[in-house]
Amino acid sequence: MSEPLQVVSVARTRTRGGREFGISRSLDGCLDVRLALPGSGRIGTTPEQLLAAAWSACFETGIFNAARRARIKLPAAFAIDAEITLATCDESHELSARFIVSIPGMARDLAFQLIDEGHQTCPYAVATRGNITVTVELAE
Repeated sequence: MSEPLQVVSVARTRTRGGREFGISRSLDGCLDVRLALPGSGRIGTTPEQLLAAAWSACFETGIFNAARRARIKLPAAFAIDAEITLATCDESHELSARFIVSIPGMARDLAFQLIDEGHQTCPYAVATRGNITVTVELAE
């Protein structure tokens, strides 16, 4: 029998106005963002930008943890560029994700090993696995 889940974090937000004219705020006051449609010229972010930031941060942590378990020090320039694409067809919408991981100075096979382990343990990757197209690349 597996152990019961231990809650690490609960994020609470309230959004009003939707993605076009919305505002999202966390109940603790740490997040307060305006939402805007892509290309609208309005000041604000899109939900896809928020997802890209959150998912890449989580993915980075997965890679950091994999490196720590292997006793490998990641370079200071380690970074992930994330792209979340929203596409439409008729009345449906579809998301896809692309991550370009940069671990300068690390052997490619070791970098891929850490990336794979980080991707296997990232809660965002686990939650979306099999639901959306996800591409992970290693920067040159």
